[in-house]
Amino acid sequence: MNHRGALVVLAASCFAYVTAETIPVGLLPQIASGLSVSEADVGLLLTSYALVAGLTTVPLTALAMRIPRHILLATALAIFAISQLVAAFAPTFLILALSRLICAVSHGVFWSTIAPVAARLAPPGRAGKATAMVFLGNSLALVLGVPLGTALGQWLGWRVALVVLAVIGAGCVVALILVLPKLPPLPQDLAIKAGAQLRTSVRVLRNRSVALVCLLTMTIVIGHFAAYTYLAPLVRRDAGLEGAGLTALLLGYGAAGLIGNWLVGRHVDSRPRPLVTVLIGVIVVALALLVPVLGPAPTVIAVLAWGGAFTALPVVLQTTILRVAPTTRDAASAVYVVAFQIGIGGGAFVGERLVSSGHLAWLPAMAAVLALIAGAVVLRSRDTFPAHAAPERELVPA
Repeated sequence: MNHRGALVVLAASCFAYVTAETIPVGLLPQIASGLSVSEADVGLLLTSYALVAGLTTVPLTALAMRIPRHILLATALAIFAISQLVAAFAPTFLILALSRLICAVSHGVFWSTIAPVAARLAPPGRAGKATAMVFLGNSLALVLGVPLGTALGQWLGWRVALVVLAVIGAGCVVALILVLPKLPPLPQDLAIKAGAQLRTSVRVLRNRSVALVCLLTMTIVIGHFAAYTYLAPLVRRDAGLEGAGLTALLLGYGAAGLIGNWLVGRHVDSRPRPLVTVLIGVIVVALALLVPVLGPAPTVIAVLAWGGAFTALPVVLQTTILRVAPTTRDAASAVYVVAFQIGIGGGAFVGERLVSSGHLAWLPAMAAVLALIAGAVVLRSRDTFPAHAAPERELVPA
């Protein structure tokens, strides 16, 4: 059975989530002005969101193991749509933050479920390719979602942009109900109680490869989001870009990510270590170029390279998680989501501290150093990131 349509709907759902989570980056000045708070305070929206998502992912994923996957994903998207609508009409910054926390509760369950679902829908040996197809939604969020949301927010107000996100989320709920096939829990999930599943999610870190991927993810993502959260002031300092110029740069960042995602998707099932090494290398060089003020052209080139490499990197990391933990995919994915959210929240917090202290220029330097450390670890981790990997038939249940 061809489940390409279902994968497309899952990609659209990823598009909605990623756009919503990162939209404060593009609308930082507008939200700050509209609610009479500082830009640093708005940046902390990413920290609080990531904190709640990180704390709730493992326990909620464990509690939801007996829920059919198609129902679980539709429910998560429904909560997403409602939270965006509440945020759009938030009268105060506190209400806006609380509405995002509602969304964050569903976030972890959604992201820990979606990669294993994509693997179940894929033909044998194509789990990585299916995951890459679904994660194209992430790239499209950066290509279209954040830039167009930023432009719409600058034109009609940030509240209108959030209303549009709520409508997209509602559309995804309907599409999931109509297109996604019934996906009952796997037999091993039904056989394990929630408490035991929670313990499994914790014990999965005893798998050296899972722990290593999660540690690498946290390291890279902390640096990335420390800098990316404050991309608007960075490119304003380096290239004088704001308004339409910032929107165009965000569009280019996402377009580069779309290309990177497509290229990686062609080889992710067979050549993990070369892909991770090249992607991290590009990230290090791009961020290093953003440390000095080199002017508009070098800044734009560096941001585009950064976007292309970083957007594609999670595809390889998520596929690696599925490959190294074939019998505990949901638990391993939940832990991976927690690691990613710790990275987002930690990065946004560190970024806020540095920006508030007047050290904006330190952000890309710190991100480059952390990525360099991660790259060195990858080169030494030949078991987790082999040069050539055979397709894992175990990723797709019979």
